[in-house]
Amino acid sequence: MDLRTYLEQADRGAAAALARAVGVHPVMVSQWASGLKAVPVERCMAIERATAGQVTRQDLRPDDYWLIWPDLPAPELAEARAA
Repeated sequence: MDLRTYLEQADRGAAAALARAVGVHPVMVSQWASGLKAVPVERCMAIERATAGQVTRQDLRPDDYWLIWPDLPAPELAEARAA
């Protein structure tokens, strides 16, 4: 699930709670959710943990997650395993 969807479905104050959990200002979470700014690599795992896996590293960095975290399969490998 993308970050925007997660926050839209969550209770009021979820963006502020997420910001506290990952150590940023709530405005930054809003900018990430809107797509105005990309989520920095160093925040992705914290977001994945804070959202209990509802927003994954793959969701946050769909264009390069496999380059950053080699433990995650590249998209073509993931598709081949699902088939």
